[in-house]
Amino acid sequence: MRTQFAADVQEGLDKKQRTLPSKYFYDKIGDELFVKIMHSDEYYLTKAEFEIFSQQTKELFEAFGADDITFDLIELGAGDGTKTIELLRSIPTEQFVYKPVDISANALNKLEKRVKSEVPGIQVSPLEADYFQALRSIHGERKKVVLFLGSNLGNMQDEDASTFMKELGNNLAKGDMVLLGLDLKKPSDIVLPAYNDSSGYTKDFNLNLLHRINVELGANFNLEFWEHAPEYDAVNGMAKSYLKSTVEQSVSIPSIGKSYDFKEGEVIHTEISRKYDEQVLENVLTGTSLKITRFFYDSKEYFTDVLLEKQ
Repeated sequence: MRTQFAADVQEGLDKKQRTLPSKYFYDKIGDELFVKIMHSDEYYLTKAEFEIFSQQTKELFEAFGADDITFDLIELGAGDGTKTIELLRSIPTEQFVYKPVDISANALNKLEKRVKSEVPGIQVSPLEADYFQALRSIHGERKKVVLFLGSNLGNMQDEDASTFMKELGNNLAKGDMVLLGLDLKKPSDIVLPAYNDSSGYTKDFNLNLLHRINVELGANFNLEFWEHAPEYDAVNGMAKSYLKSTVEQSVSIPSIGKSYDFKEGEVIHTEISRKYDEQVLENVLTGTSLKITRFFYDSKEYFTDVLLEKQ
């Protein structure tokens, strides 16, 4: 894993517009910081999706079309499970098997314990694998309902998101369903604070990526010379996070045998968070085998969970 980490860091920093992969935010420190972000006043995404799950669970379950069969409820990247547990409470426990998927055994163990504690009697079958490996490993005739929540698709460029949705559809059978969480386009005064909270959790989350490179790859990033720099284009709906060098500096990374010079004001791109509307979603789904069947919105229409069916 560390070898791949080093290769990905080198690949990103060798580019003219330097980048670092957002998936490496999530070490132990990053996981804890992201939980704090989700509970911050400014971060509306989790609250909006939680509202959908807590107030429209009956409608969601009915829309799954699985009221008289046993089915697999498969969650890709389940996180701490807070939102999902609201949905699980509304479904008869004997009717489904909950299969959370993650590459982190530690995250899965914590989630399994929490789910069994808060929803007694539930069948939980964790899968430690990447998403498509997990889907290919699930055999049988039961219907699949796949959860891909929390605007995770928004962390992909549109072309990558379309490729992902095509592959997801290819790993499902006709009639299987996907519940897809998407953040919607909104004005900057709502979106930007969600990525630059007043408590500084998002700043620490972004800077922790440099700390991780220091610890795991022996680099000498001085975090005092870097700042969190988010931006948002309300027209195209693209939020981006950057790390900005506040001075002219040189950073060495011994494990890859390279040094990098940064100008004052130079940025490293770390994350995108795409905000959707129906046209963007239709473009992403073009050429896939997944068809939109229904939208579920929170009361402010900040967020939507879209139900898709494999054709």
